[in-house]
Amino acid sequence: MKTTFVNTHAIERKWFILDATDLVLGRFSTKIADILRGKNKTYFNPAHDNGDFVIIINADKIKLTGRKWDQKMYYSHSRFPGGLKEEAAAKRIGRKPEKMVFDAIAGMIPRNRIKKDILLKLKIYSGNEHPHIAQQPINLET
Repeated sequence: MKTTFVNTHAIERKWFILDATDLVLGRFSTKIADILRGKNKTYFNPAHDNGDFVIIINADKIKLTGRKWDQKMYYSHSRFPGGLKEEAAAKRIGRKPEKMVFDAIAGMIPRNRIKKDILLKLKIYSGNEHPHIAQQPINLET
């Protein structure tokens, strides 16, 4: 049996849209990461970017289970002494809901050369509106 490789530039990429209202962050992030990488296709190759585009709307209405709203912390460091900052998930969802969802999905993509290209196909919006109507996205049910 012969292995066939698909040319990355010849792939017909689809656009999917997902409403994140009342979805658990980690569970839907794994599904989105698989679609972005192309793992749902028969010609999946981990060294090639074969995935599709994904639009996420209503990112500010995601759900976390248990007491993660208070206990889950996001850390950043300014690289200066004493520059460690921490922020709870409840505060971050009010300030940057798109960044919270992006970080969850980006953490599920392998750290390699094509990670940047894969994440460029992810579009996240906190409201119900998005500017990608011309691409005719397919509604993705979870």
